[in-house]
Amino acid sequence: MIVCIAEKPSVAKDIARIIGATSSRDGYMEGNGYQVTWTFGHLCTLKEPHDYTPMWKAWSLGSLPMIPPRFGIKLIDDKGIQKQFAVIERLMQAADGIINCGDAGQEGELIQRWVMQKAQAKCPVKRLWISSMTDEAIREGFSKLKDQQEYQPLYMAGLSRAIGDWILGMNATRLYTLKYGQNRQVLSIGRVQTPTLALIVNRQKEIDNFKPEPYWVLSTIYRETLFTATKGKFTSKEEGEKSFEIIQGKPFTVTKVEKKNGKEQPKQLYDLTSLQVDCNRKYGMSAEMTLNTIQALYERKFTTYPRVDTQYLSDDIYPKCPQIMNGLYQVKVAGVAPYADLVRPLGGKPLPKTKRVFDTSKVTDHHAIIPTGVIPQNLTNMEQHVYDLVARRFISVFYPDCKYATTTVLGEVDGIEFKATGKEILDPGWRIVYAQPSSQLPTNDEEKKEEEEKTLPTFVKGESGPHEPTLTEKLTTPPPYYNEASLLRAMETAGKFVEDEELRAAMKENGIGRPSSRAGIIETLFKRNYIRREKKRLVATPTGIELIDIIKEELLKSCELTGIWEKKLRDIEHQQYDPAQFVNELKEQITAIVNQVLADNSNRRVTLMPDKPSGKRSKPKQGGTQ
Repeated sequence: MIVCIAEKPSVAKDIARIIGATSSRDGYMEGNGYQVTWTFGHLCTLKEPHDYTPMWKAWSLGSLPMIPPRFGIKLIDDKGIQKQFAVIERLMQAADGIINCGDAGQEGELIQRWVMQKAQAKCPVKRLWISSMTDEAIREGFSKLKDQQEYQPLYMAGLSRAIGDWILGMNATRLYTLKYGQNRQVLSIGRVQTPTLALIVNRQKEIDNFKPEPYWVLSTIYRETLFTATKGKFTSKEEGEKSFEIIQGKPFTVTKVEKKNGKEQPKQLYDLTSLQVDCNRKYGMSAEMTLNTIQALYERKFTTYPRVDTQYLSDDIYPKCPQIMNGLYQVKVAGVAPYADLVRPLGGKPLPKTKRVFDTSKVTDHHAIIPTGVIPQNLTNMEQHVYDLVARRFISVFYPDCKYATTTVLGEVDGIEFKATGKEILDPGWRIVYAQPSSQLPTNDEEKKEEEEKTLPTFVKGESGPHEPTLTEKLTTPPPYYNEASLLRAMETAGKFVEDEELRAAMKENGIGRPSSRAGIIETLFKRNYIRREKKRLVATPTGIELIDIIKEELLKSCELTGIWEKKLRDIEHQQYDPAQFVNELKEQITAIVNQVLADNSNRRVTLMPDKPSGKRSKPKQGGTQ
């Protein structure tokens, strides 16, 4: 009998239907030579400190650093999990072979490998690796099963990540709680959460310490068009008034009219982070809400695997694109076919194939998020929003570039130069996909700005006439607070704001956390009361600010260094870095951190959180594994 193990009951039932395991049993499906069972995400976890030695049960500075000679796993203490594991264990020990049908990613690999280890499975193991849950993809995946050994580097990367997070989180959380939390306020420290919190705190301090400074802008209206002085800002009112007096009452003369044609390429396909960013900007959805929604769309076969960090498709997807387009053509929402008029112009001819969309070298485990072509049914409003974004992005990459003309007009009044620019869309190209009334998508600030750029009147070099000058006082503004969209971008590029898509992609190797974990990290900061929401803003609480202030060890809050760790983990996945070396480096680093903190005689403390209404303070819990 071949035992298949999936990550969720719903996924297991889809697989069972395809392979003919149609008889329901307690905790599995059976038939056609297969038994299909499932986990509920993680059934196993790394052992806790007290599982290695009773000495580590009590929190004590003297026991730090806690570094087990060998890491082990245990079953999570939950009756439902223990019952399901007993089923899995019985099936696996009697199996002739196992097919790992876990989510095709690092976390999915780790979840199922740990279960197989705990069940002491001895038979050969194959791996199902698919990017969508359509019947066709499942059948194709079963026809191309791989040997589990091919995914050993992926497992080693996941295991190294889990061990690294344990070493840092378990030790640093106890260290800081005992040293600075008065052993009553748990100070959760994590490899990803602490640098993320530091981003928010540092930005907030920039804003709090910002002192607005006045400046003056000289502008004038000529032929109902606003021209601004090219000299820029005047730092003193007197200087601005002096220039104002020079131009007042004198004619405005056009000195140069330049028109340049340009092209704007379609935006690249979605990876998880760019989808989360757009959902936050357009619909106010949190990163976690977006991840849960796109995961649901994937499990219902409407979109492809979501936990991805590439915006490209592999070349083998190209032949499947016309079929996906045909599916989109047939989609109906409230009786209206929102994509039919957009797909129609692409029909009857081969779809364009460009390296900006199809590049196998830029795809590792999975390709960008796209529709599967399965016609969605019964979507919630939120699912409809997310599906619409994915569908329109997919359609738009096959449209031509947007062509526009930028007009720059320079003028002069008694030696002082002025400038006005305007943008005219000559051929909307891909932008037509987002201009349909059915999309009803609010635009972000950048798109609003673009839309507000109007076509200028026709100016002729040498023309002259009266104008109305103004001198406007303005104040410099602080950087904006992070919102979830901008924080996700900052995490992706290790704190550096990079708007250019291709440059941002090049910097992804040094981002903080994985695309699939960033939403959870942000939610963890909320749960631990380190940050709070004020409308769309993410604001650090006094506890969050004090925690970052008290951490003097840059290692714990450095975006760049954490980014380098992430790169090492990816290198382990690609067999370019030794997992043992990664873990040994972390052991050395946590030992150095413990010694530095223990040597601190400053008597610093984090303010205790107020008591709960019951008057009892909750017992410190271990935390901070990320």
